[in-house]
Amino acid sequence: MVETLKDSVQKIVELQRDRLIELSLTIHDNPELGLQEQKAAAWLSSYLEEHGFAVSKGIAGLATAFRAVYGGGSPRIAFLAEYDALPEIGHGCGHNIIAAAAVGAAVACRSVVDEHGGSVVVLGTPGEEVIGGKINMLEAGAFDGLDVAMLVHPNTRNMATEETLACVTLEVEFFGRPAHAAAQPHAGINALDALILAFTAINSLRQHMKSEARVHGIITDGGEAPNIVPAHSAATFLVRALDSRYLEKLRERVLECFVAASIATGARLEYRWGNRSYAPMKNNMTLAELFRKNLELLGRQVVAFSPDFGLGSTDMGNVSQVVPSIHGTVAIAPAEVLIHTPEFAAAAASEAGHQGLLDAAKAMAMTLVDILCQPGVLERIREEFQCG
Repeated sequence: MVETLKDSVQKIVELQRDRLIELSLTIHDNPELGLQEQKAAAWLSSYLEEHGFAVSKGIAGLATAFRAVYGGGSPRIAFLAEYDALPEIGHGCGHNIIAAAAVGAAVACRSVVDEHGGSVVVLGTPGEEVIGGKINMLEAGAFDGLDVAMLVHPNTRNMATEETLACVTLEVEFFGRPAHAAAQPHAGINALDALILAFTAINSLRQHMKSEARVHGIITDGGEAPNIVPAHSAATFLVRALDSRYLEKLRERVLECFVAASIATGARLEYRWGNRSYAPMKNNMTLAELFRKNLELLGRQVVAFSPDFGLGSTDMGNVSQVVPSIHGTVAIAPAEVLIHTPEFAAAAASEAGHQGLLDAAKAMAMTLVDILCQPGVLERIREEFQCG
């Protein structure tokens, strides 16, 4: 029976092929930054409403977040959609594929829910890039009552699990004193020098950080004119670590770099840590094993995650701390193509990208079949989560 149902959901995804690809390309061609994804949220919501889902828009105080539900009662299995784009690059992270795969999987699962009970939920989660929209949604209770959450991200490899870094944002400003840079430089205090000195100190700190930790940032204000001693400078940094405990230690070391630069130059420092941190991913291995087998049934070779593949951060990590979750990946480009680049954005609209979204939808739908129809599976997922 399980095999028959898996065949059925695959066929329903295939019946949606043209519509899902059209939806993915439309989102791709109309990139919207985080919390501004009004078009994408509307297109996704409309598609789900058309297929019998009850859609609640603007949930959790976020105008572009939504919840779509089919069925009633427990277990409640959620597919998560992301649809925000990057500045300049557009969908260089392939969130158009994540969104289309989530709704495609959900629509394919309606008949399974009709026959076996439970609910299939699509959560539209805006602002994943830097903003962390899922964290807002968690705080507002949008994930309450869910039994499982799944998200599949395009990548250059097929994986059932992915390690991610805990991450926090740091905003810094230095305040100096302006002066003519040639006639009276001695009268000024150079706020840009303070920021450059802090960058240099952080570069020195890297030798003494754990290998998987990351600190990186950009200057957002470096002065007004080359003949004026900069009276103000500003930067945004991200501090990342493999676990939250080490992140706290690293935060202290990073901040000391800025304090030292302030003392050395005389520029006054102001700083603001982000009020939300991205948590590391807590992979549910029972769920991941189901997803892995289903990806392999589709002919994809699944590899184990390696730090050599690269480490990033996602607000899906925060979800995984409260709901049994996976953050799987499907390959849509060769390994040498880097994510967050124009080349990966092109892959997200390619034939390989289309096949990735269809396989992601099928594998998630097949995993829902496992959860609803195989005795004891949900209990093992819950037991692992509670013991972990």
